[in-house]
Amino acid sequence: MFTGIVTFVGRVVEWRPGHVGIEQPEVVARLERGGSVAVNGVCLTVIRMEDATFFADVVPETLRRTNLGELRPGDEVNLELPLRLEQGLDGHLVQGHVDATTRVSGVHGVELGREVTFELPADLVPYVTEKGSVAVDGTSLTVAAVDEGTATFTVALIPHTLERTVARHYAPGRLVNLEVDVVARYVERLMKNGTGA
Repeated sequence: MFTGIVTFVGRVVEWRPGHVGIEQPEVVARLERGGSVAVNGVCLTVIRMEDATFFADVVPETLRRTNLGELRPGDEVNLELPLRLEQGLDGHLVQGHVDATTRVSGVHGVELGREVTFELPADLVPYVTEKGSVAVDGTSLTVAAVDEGTATFTVALIPHTLERTVARHYAPGRLVNLEVDVVARYVERLMKNGTGA
């Protein structure tokens, strides 16, 4: 389990189908073989570490459902270590299980930061609501607006987020990972089963 508070940005140093190597010395210092780390919001298992780089396998299912298949050496990725029991819960509960990929449809500079608009996949419309939470490339963000007419949603990025995550690279057409709020999913399931209030 994660919080969507990106710890560090790492750099891809090795990529081949089914295998990725990411350099980030501070993250590697805290990892153990077999441990978990979120890479662009995708929970991966560390299979080995070498100097300042950790390596993970990326199975075909993950490649189909996420943007990890588009990574190339030199690319930056968001990294987050798992939530510890004694740790405060900033952000929101993020599982590291990507629901869909989607694309940036617009980026607009504002006085403090940027507003970024993303395409909203039809099957995820019920789970994305204004002032609700969503994880984009593993970053916990608050939804500023939803436009069902254009099937898009918008978030406001503060300077800190732009400095500390890959969001600074967002431009129209960029493919991102999207995970909706797990609480919204459970609420919908309870309502469908007739157990809601």
